[in-house]
Amino acid sequence: MTNLEQAKDWWKGGVIYQVYPRSYQDTTGDGTGDLAGITRRLDHIAALGADAVWISPFFRSPMKDFGYDVSDYRDIDPTFGTMADFDALIARAHELGLKIMIDLVLSHSSDQHPWFAESRASRDNPKADWYVWADPKPDGTPPNNWLSIFGGSAWQWDARREQYYLHNFLKEQPDLNFHNPEVQQALLDVAAFWQARGVDGFRLDTINFYTHDAQLRDNPPLPPDQRKSDTAPAVNPYNHQSHRYDKSQPENLIFLEKLRAVMDRKGTAAVGEIGDSEKAWELLEEYTSGDKRMQMSYVFDFLSGEDLTAQRIVDVFAEKAARAPDGWPCWAFSNHDVVRHASRWGLTDDAVKAYATVLMCLRGSVCIYQGEELGLPEADVAFEDLQDPYGIEFWPEFKGRDGCRTPMVWDDDSNTHGGFSTAKPWLPVPAEHLARAVSVQQPDPDSVLNHYRAAIALRHRHPALRLGDQQIRAEGDILIIERQQGDDRVMLRANLSDSAAAGLQPWQVVIHEG
Repeated sequence: MTNLEQAKDWWKGGVIYQVYPRSYQDTTGDGTGDLAGITRRLDHIAALGADAVWISPFFRSPMKDFGYDVSDYRDIDPTFGTMADFDALIARAHELGLKIMIDLVLSHSSDQHPWFAESRASRDNPKADWYVWADPKPDGTPPNNWLSIFGGSAWQWDARREQYYLHNFLKEQPDLNFHNPEVQQALLDVAAFWQARGVDGFRLDTINFYTHDAQLRDNPPLPPDQRKSDTAPAVNPYNHQSHRYDKSQPENLIFLEKLRAVMDRKGTAAVGEIGDSEKAWELLEEYTSGDKRMQMSYVFDFLSGEDLTAQRIVDVFAEKAARAPDGWPCWAFSNHDVVRHASRWGLTDDAVKAYATVLMCLRGSVCIYQGEELGLPEADVAFEDLQDPYGIEFWPEFKGRDGCRTPMVWDDDSNTHGGFSTAKPWLPVPAEHLARAVSVQQPDPDSVLNHYRAAIALRHRHPALRLGDQQIRAEGDILIIERQQGDDRVMLRANLSDSAAAGLQPWQVVIHEG
């Protein structure tokens, strides 16, 4: 690959660092992180060795779902700063050689977006068809049996129009109607707007939710033995349906090709989040193979509660080979929606280090979530401190997502909440996190932080690890990965257990380079 090609395909095999802006760094003393705080801490991300920074939503929003309910796609919410702050962030990131990816939430908007205010006003206004509206059944019930991921029916009655509108998430997040060409164009213009401001990529939230079945057919039931909790927690009746008609429609591909055409004007890359427990691999193949749709898709196989054994990793790659041979995945162990993997899998620091090295040796691109590089465990957030509507709805069987969203810890000073803020943070900082702060781990050569830096450096050192072929197998608890790109070869042997095996100590990883 030439240097020009490598610059264009920086995403392929790259390492993306996810920032949840509310919880990264507060610079205004209001207890909430902001864009200037991200800029202040970009040196940390650059020193870690990441190629790009994915920033969760910072657009103007009433914050019913903390930014995933957008009321203005072309403005910064005052919580996070100003457009000047964003421009400064872009400039500093590019000085450090970092790409910036922003989180575009296109499947739905806030119910406070001007588009929705106009759409709900009548059945015959210019934006009447910009959202998914439907008449009730003769008995007044919703038009079909579709369910919301946040619980209950996916349909909300609106007295103004005497119709229901679709919301796959909160009722304050009405779904946009992608069957309307005007809606598609408006969203393509949003992507072009942010490209013009210098962004290098997009993380596309719920990419397979864009288009619904125009006939509004009922979803069929899913037998209990086929129910999975990859997309929604096990206590959610959402898992009782086969989501055949409310998402993942073939018309979605047409929009993705239009979006790719816009992206190609500036060389922008995208990773799409696929939320589909039944056919995620087929969608990965459809959405990312070739060069007319998205470059990468974010997959959930390593984000579930299932223990990640050597055999499990091998099985996932076997399934990918069978069902999505040409798809390009972006692997992750943690993010802003799931229990941190150190707690989810009950890992010691040695185990966290072993998995970090494994992650950096897998074929595909890689995403790491803020605090993962410190080995942070899930925070135990009391009910009275909860902010997440998901957790409030399903407490206590599902405690929501706040436990992985607590503020980043930069130092061990409890008076500044780990260096995050001089004010009380929007979520509490656990005392046990302070001992894992960046300033504590920085001077320790054996820390989790320095191990992540070394693992990422290993990936960057070898074309084989970014782009090469992969052979993978398990021998009991031992995972063996062999990667090759031209003359560059790397072999990993990792003991993914707490017992000695095959000459390796518990959680020992051996790398053979060359």
